[in-house]
Amino acid sequence: MYKRQLEANMAALTRRLYELYGERWDFYDILGRLQKIMRAASLKRTGYLKKSDDGAIKSAAAGKNYWYLKQDAVGMMLYVDLFAGDLKNLVQKVPYLKSLGINYVHLMPLFNCPKEENDGGYAISSYRKVQPRLGDMEDLRHVCDVFHENGMRVVLDFVFNHTSDEHEWAVKAKAGDPVYSKFYYMYKDKQEVDDWNRTLREIFPTVRRGSFTYLKEQDEWVWTTFNSFQWDLNYSNPEVFLAMCEEMLSIANLGVDVLRLDALAFVWKQKNTVCESLPKAHTLIQAFQYVARIACPSLEFKSEAIVHPDQVIQYINHDECHLSYNPLQMALFWSTLATRDTRLLTLSLQKRWRVPEGCAWINYIRCHDDIGWTFSDEDAASLGINGYDHRKFLNRFFTGRFDGTYAQGEPFQMNPTTGDCRICGTMASLAGLEQAEQDNNDLYRDMAVRRMEMLYATLFALPGIPLLYAGDENAVLNDYSYRDDVHKREDSRWVHRIKTDWSGTFQYESQKTFNEFLRKIISLRAGEDMLGGNDVSFYDVQDSHVFAFRRGTIHVVANFSESEAWFKTGAWSPSSTDVLSGKVYDNRESLRLGPYEVLWLKENVTK
Repeated sequence: MYKRQLEANMAALTRRLYELYGERWDFYDILGRLQKIMRAASLKRTGYLKKSDDGAIKSAAAGKNYWYLKQDAVGMMLYVDLFAGDLKNLVQKVPYLKSLGINYVHLMPLFNCPKEENDGGYAISSYRKVQPRLGDMEDLRHVCDVFHENGMRVVLDFVFNHTSDEHEWAVKAKAGDPVYSKFYYMYKDKQEVDDWNRTLREIFPTVRRGSFTYLKEQDEWVWTTFNSFQWDLNYSNPEVFLAMCEEMLSIANLGVDVLRLDALAFVWKQKNTVCESLPKAHTLIQAFQYVARIACPSLEFKSEAIVHPDQVIQYINHDECHLSYNPLQMALFWSTLATRDTRLLTLSLQKRWRVPEGCAWINYIRCHDDIGWTFSDEDAASLGINGYDHRKFLNRFFTGRFDGTYAQGEPFQMNPTTGDCRICGTMASLAGLEQAEQDNNDLYRDMAVRRMEMLYATLFALPGIPLLYAGDENAVLNDYSYRDDVHKREDSRWVHRIKTDWSGTFQYESQKTFNEFLRKIISLRAGEDMLGGNDVSFYDVQDSHVFAFRRGTIHVVANFSESEAWFKTGAWSPSSTDVLSGKVYDNRESLRLGPYEVLWLKENVTK
């Protein structure tokens, strides 16, 4: 298998590497060393992995049967410690995950990292060791084996833009090792730093202004796009690429099915640019893709690009990532809830949803991270909406600073210069359940539950993999105890990173109601063939409260407001049945939708 994959893909890989490193005198030596790395990794593929590789090659050749496009694919992302304590206990939670219908599990960063500040595990100190409190590498391998035995795929992060400053490479660089100093961007000259900073966007402005951190003992500056303890890797050095290929293939051979490429837009730097989504960033990702295709063909890449929607879509193709988070869908679902106006949502998805055949979105309401308002200002402007003002409104609405809001969230990384920020909070608190239960208000409670049900019923009908964030299936509320932890209080994302309660009880009846509804739609979706694949058509807006789309002969109609709304059906069959309720509708009449009502209308075929 390895020889066949090498012959099929080495030419494409060589072209990408030549674009990156072709001017080096030792280019062919680099290729030879990479070939040895790939062959060694391929030889370690046994059992499930070899079978999975063979299946992936056949699926690619046939252009069909992609597991992530099946209607029963449902994901969950979780922190091992918060969800189960450690990796050994995680195995015991497999029956729970299966009872929900979960078959794609993203384990949040679990490799070794600094004990205190570590950006939720995204500051990697070693890609070959698990955090001791979670277990060891054999425990992780066992988790992968058990998940596979139960028909579940395993997803891990590949944090390849940066390492922790405690990584062996960074430690050697700080000690002055000339080999490892070149693994990072390190400068003695402050003018050099200023020249770079002039065109760079500040990602964590409350942590540090600019994109560099001064190392006092070394009297040197190091590139740190995110936190000061996360050092950006220098991929203009081919030694970094070779080293990270070894790390990637080692992770894949644990039994990992999907790697989420963290912060992939930032991986290539070029002076006098924003250093985001540069052409060579795509070339680098393609090089990693072809390495995987040769050495571990079943490994899939998932893009994490929180950039302009036009740039997000550029990573989704057969040369880079078959899978991608859908930040546009996520952000606009929340935006539409706040405005009760579906025009921006509909226009944006009509223009920007389409992905190549054999690729898929990962759709979500919440994740471990903050919510950034990544809609297109151009789309907004075409509807008469000022993007800057709209973001300011959304920030006020979802942090409880707008009259009449139901949302209770927290700001994240507010820029003191621009006032811009992102939003944190659990799905339920942002959707109004926290306010409803605090006030013990039955109307608020009913509206909050309807909002949550509408969001997920709409999400689960879209093409791609619907992804739950652990705890959202139980509609958990914000946990403000992070403010008492000196290591967490400056990172408001911990308000929604909550330890799972395994008592089997719900704090509020409303949470149980939502959980039962969610289980129902997961089951219903799995039984509808037309909800598989990636074909979809979005209807034009008729009533500005209504978002609607078609999947085969299933028409999904959702009211994003607490007001009555209407939708006029098209030239469908004479009647249709709502998959969610079993109610039959006359397609010759306009549909009246109640507050936050959503329908999966399946055409009734007459003989």
